[in-house]
Amino acid sequence: MEPCQESSEVTPLIIDMAESPQAPLSSSFTSVVPYCKDWGILSEAEAMKTQKALADGNFLEVVSTAKETLRRVSSTPLNIAVTGNSGNGMSTFINALRGIGHEEEASAPTGVVKTTQTRASYSSSLFPNVVLWDLPGMGATSQSLGNYVVEMEFSRYDLFIIIASEQFSMNHVMLAKTIEEMGKKFYIVWTKLDMDLSTSGVTEGKLVKNIRENILENLQKNGVCKPPIFLVSSLEPLWHDFLKLRDTLQMDLSDIRCHGHLQNVFHTYEKFINNKVIYLQEKIATNSFPYMPYADDLAECLKAYQLSFGVHDKFLWQLTKGRERNFLEYKAIMKANHLGALIRGDWKLRWMSCRVMKAFFSLLKYIPVLGGPIVHSIRQMKHKHVLEGVAKDTKTILRKVLKDSINSG
Repeated sequence: MEPCQESSEVTPLIIDMAESPQAPLSSSFTSVVPYCKDWGILSEAEAMKTQKALADGNFLEVVSTAKETLRRVSSTPLNIAVTGNSGNGMSTFINALRGIGHEEEASAPTGVVKTTQTRASYSSSLFPNVVLWDLPGMGATSQSLGNYVVEMEFSRYDLFIIIASEQFSMNHVMLAKTIEEMGKKFYIVWTKLDMDLSTSGVTEGKLVKNIRENILENLQKNGVCKPPIFLVSSLEPLWHDFLKLRDTLQMDLSDIRCHGHLQNVFHTYEKFINNKVIYLQEKIATNSFPYMPYADDLAECLKAYQLSFGVHDKFLWQLTKGRERNFLEYKAIMKANHLGALIRGDWKLRWMSCRVMKAFFSLLKYIPVLGGPIVHSIRQMKHKHVLEGVAKDTKTILRKVLKDSINSG
């Protein structure tokens, strides 16, 4: 028997950009994708604009709005929460991190009693566009950890600093576990190291080792991954790990501002693309997709789906402002830039498109009762695979555009 041979027809990489893509089906994709409230990081205006652009296949507009969203969220202040047990010196630490003394007017109030009863926010020229939040310590009130997390609005913070001193308690462990489960970055900072050294009968190296091992042991017992751990003296910020802490924090804030925001924006836009895929899959499943005359011509269907999402050659040429090198670079990352590439990368589609199966499906058309439904089912499967391939390309291009916009900025 002749082995299955896939179609390998390849369209040219460069098309005549003076002409619009041939789109006999493009008008069928202007129906509006149902709006949803799952806006994520987008404003309502951005969400509505994005969904309409996706429904119309105007991916240039989608890209433009995504870049605007990324610029907007990247300019918003980052929020750092400083938390821990009451009496661990969180306010003193915040003052040291800001590079000011506790006697200065703008300093966080400190003392031997519980001085922070409600959340307080502080800024520092050392960390521009960053808000440091001094949270009431665990134990300052009688609420449970769950209530504390809700009341302190843990979801709003980009990074957490858990302060400990004298002992690393179960409160610290559960805070770390809760923050890790939220997918947020956190540090463990052991303050008052100067006091520990003054009262300890062991060498500094031994004491530091014992503190670190105790923290890690308690975290690992509860399944918490190893976080950055810094041992400092808030009263002597030039000693021990304080400068290393500041440098690490600067790098992590930069990473959150760039890559963290990029991920948030991309994941939000990815949801909108998925919504359109679901919408079109429903059309396919109910046999209400409007291009039935082309249903068995996968090349035409691929072109139609590319026009539906706006990821065709004309769009790429406009996106890259006519730079051929960049245009080819974008084409290279697309897995479905032409039918042959799509079929080669999808074994199910390759199997359904080989010559033997095509012949078999042709015979099925002549079988009463069963033949028609089977052919229709196979056709739907082909369309879903083509649709999914184009949707993946759409996400790939969007991610690259956003990443390039950050790198160029």
